[in-house]
Amino acid sequence: MNSRSEQHDPEMLDSVFLYALQALPAAEIPALEAHIASCDTCRGEIEALRPVIGSLIGWPTDVLRPSASLWGRLAQRIAEETGKEPIPEPPTPPKSDWEEVAPGIYCKLLATDVENDRVSMLVRLAPGTDYPPHRHTAVEELYLLHGELWIDDKKVYPGEYNRNEPDTVDHRVWSETGCTCVLITSTKDVLF
Repeated sequence: MNSRSEQHDPEMLDSVFLYALQALPAAEIPALEAHIASCDTCRGEIEALRPVIGSLIGWPTDVLRPSASLWGRLAQRIAEETGKEPIPEPPTPPKSDWEEVAPGIYCKLLATDVENDRVSMLVRLAPGTDYPPHRHTAVEELYLLHGELWIDDKKVYPGEYNRNEPDTVDHRVWSETGCTCVLITSTKDVLF
């Protein structure tokens, strides 16, 4: 946070930070985007946060988890300050199957239908990343889990579904904020 932000409404800055982290409720996004469009301070905060968030998006979760000894010390300190029992360390998640398929584009394969040349996967775009332009050879279905995604001139928000018919083209698919989606598509799509 910079010195300009200290003079700004703290609740608004909290919303801006949640927006940058893709944690703002979808219903609040349009109003906040309208505010950001007219507020140099909020745009500056988002621009300052973007490289930090972008550098963390591809990190494996085990890098971001505190060590067992640090977790224990933190849990003990929180318990002492709150008068509650220490929070047990969560179990270690299984190893991630995410693969970086291009700079800023990560995929996690869920299922493959070899007979029908179809694939289901999770796709994550880092902030500011473009997916290559492509022609659909079959129906493509996308469900956005978090973040925002632009498909040509259409903005998709978390919880929204997008369907593309065969022989249609996505000229530009990109995310300013970064995003994660479920994608069901053909393995025969043509990248430009």
